[in-house]
Amino acid sequence: MKEMLEIMIKNLVENPNEVQITENSKENAITYEVKVAEADMGKVIGRQGRIAKSIRTVAKAIAAKEDKKVNIEFVG
Repeated sequence: MKEMLEIMIKNLVENPNEVQITENSKENAITYEVKVAEADMGKVIGRQGRIAKSIRTVAKAIAAKEDKKVNIEFVG
């Protein structure tokens, strides 16, 4: 899942080398903290949060197949 998230986000930003994804696991839930360059934050979030919402939707669909819960936080 982390690899999929990394590929999606790196294709959105202008500085793919600055993308950092941290994974925190607890029992049935996984939290990913996504850190990108400040200049790229708007591209990852999108207008009215549409791109961020789409990323979360795809991640939740994959996690549902594995009976897990996923939370994605975008950190500036």
